[in-house]
Amino acid sequence: MIALVSDIHSNQEALLAVLKDIRERSIEDIYCLGDITGYGPNPRECVDLIQQHAGVTIRGNHDDALFNDGASDFNLRAEGALIWAREQLFSNNQLPSDRQRRITYLKNLPETHEEGDLMFVHGSPRMPLRDYVFPRDVRLKPKMREIFSKIERYCFVGHTHIPGVFTPNGVYKHPDDLVGGIYILEEPKALINVGSIGQPRDSDRRACYCTFDGDSLVFRRISYDARTTMQKMYEIEQLDNTLADRLLAGK
Repeated sequence: MIALVSDIHSNQEALLAVLKDIRERSIEDIYCLGDITGYGPNPRECVDLIQQHAGVTIRGNHDDALFNDGASDFNLRAEGALIWAREQLFSNNQLPSDRQRRITYLKNLPETHEEGDLMFVHGSPRMPLRDYVFPRDVRLKPKMREIFSKIERYCFVGHTHIPGVFTPNGVYKHPDDLVGGIYILEEPKALINVGSIGQPRDSDRRACYCTFDGDSLVFRRISYDARTTMQKMYEIEQLDNTLADRLLAGK
């Protein structure tokens, strides 16, 4: 059994709540699908927690943008949050050893991870960092054919902050469509979005992550103290207030 987490986005309260749930289920293996940083108020703490608890972590587009001009396609709110996160992670007002450890860790994250016929990326197999696969994309048959041509069996992604399962026959199922959030993997291939811990966007403000046992998925929603996260964000001038407000809306 493994736990799959993604899009933490510097939300320490949400991450701690999910890690507690994972621990209570006696799950030892945690895979992180990127975007530890961005948007939220605790990039250092979230990097430390993921480094400590996740055995496999890949790079997200926000993590990548810390080191290059990858924010060129960000909106102004996201870019402002990126600049602030970069200052927190690169600044000298932390122990030099912690600064170096965090930077080295983030800089060396791979874009993809594969284990047998399982693939783990942030966006999609086409463009691991920046390709969005939305539920509506099931109607874009050429796009979905190209994506599934690159999947051997199951591919796990994040990036859109919208959880669900895509199959090659043009079907998408949101966790709300599933009894108990459980999906039995019977198709030869599937693309699974594990959702977002730190900034869900499917109208459910609770943190989302998945557990996977090789045959089935369980989408799990975890409540956390979002108002504490929001208050931290309101107190940081460089973080737009709307980034905090959306935590209660789950959009």
